[in-house]
This record gives sequence, structure tokens and C-alpha cells, in this order.
Amino acid sequence: MRAQPAVIVLAAGRGSRFLGADHKLAQRLGSATVLATTLRHAVATQLPVVVVTTEAFAEVARRSVAARDVIVLPEVGSPGHEALGMGYSIASGVSGAPDASGWLVLPGDMPMVRSETMLEVARELAQHPVVFAQHKGVRGHPVGFSAELYSELTALRGDEGARRLAARYPAIGVEVDDPGVLIDVDTEADLESVRLAQQAARHEAQRL
Repeated sequence: MRAQPAVIVLAAGRGSRFLGADHKLAQRLGSATVLATTLRHAVATQLPVVVVTTEAFAEVARRSVAARDVIVLPEVGSPGHEALGMGYSIASGVSGAPDASGWLVLPGDMPMVRSETMLEVARELAQHPVVFAQHKGVRGHPVGFSAELYSELTALRGDEGARRLAARYPAIGVEVDDPGVLIDVDTEADLESVRLAQQAARHEAQRL
């Protein structure tokens, strides 16, 4: 069976800009949480999915993917774990799917990204080293990396992420009719916007 790209869902950050009582990933969106909704869309692609998270969300992740595909990291800022951050999370996720033909990096706080969008980005990885989703010309997520970048991705550390790596290689944007590629839940205002967008989508679906 031919190898496929894997979706790496990043869910190990502090979410420090969200000032609500609970972590942003635990906030409700209808019948599910922010993280569970993101995972549902990732799993619906039928691509391999690896979740990089902390103990607080490990059980939520295991309800969506196999336990072997849940990588549990210490909390960011834990003593002795100064290398933790987005870069380290990406490296851990890529290391967890070493035989994939590429990796789509998707933050766990982006519950509006459609499964079809992930698949469009995944398809382009066969021809390009770096691929990203964009909506109306604005760059968003997921960002895809081909298998040739494995050693560089697994060497990432700290909070730098893969932005510098993406800048070193030819990157193409895939234009998608999916505003969700630009929407993350960083603040309470973001969460309210996502809830309103979900309600509008439900009403539209009922009307059709």
C-alpha cells in the first residue's frame, strides 16, 4: 500500500491568550470541544493522524485516534523541558509517523478547517516540498511538508515552529473556498466567532 501524508494535530500549547476558565481546546462547539472537532475533521480525511498533546487532552485524543498515535508531552514551561514548544511538537509528531509520504501540520485550535481542504493540500505534496492552504490569497493552515524534509523537521526545537524551514524551500499556496484555514481559537472573541459561524452553517444546511 502506497504511503500517504499524515496529519499532525498540535495540541500541546498553553493557550495563554485565551482568558476563559478552561483551556481553549476544552471549550464547547455544539456537542463537541474545539479539539474534538478539529480531530473529527482530520480523521474524516482517512489519512493517518498523529496528535501531539499533553496529559490534559490525551484522553480526548485517544477517543479519536489509536493510542499509539497520541504523543504526550510535558506541559510547556515544565522544569527541565526548555526545548518544548511548537517546533518540538512538530518534530515529535513527524517522528511519530516516519513512514508517511509527508506531513500536514494543523493546530488543534482550528476546528473550522474542512477535511476536503486537508486532502487538497495533501495531494499537492506529491509535487512540492512545502504546500499551504490559502483563502482569498491569505496564507493559512494546514501547512504540508514532503518526506524529503524529514531530517529537518525532526530537528526542530523550542517555539520557532517550521516558519523558517518553510521559507527556505519553494512553497506553493493551494487556494481553497474554506475560510476556516484562517480561523484559530486564540481568544474568547475568536471562540464566539466560530460558534456564530457554526450556527450560520447549520441554518444554511437546514434551508437547502
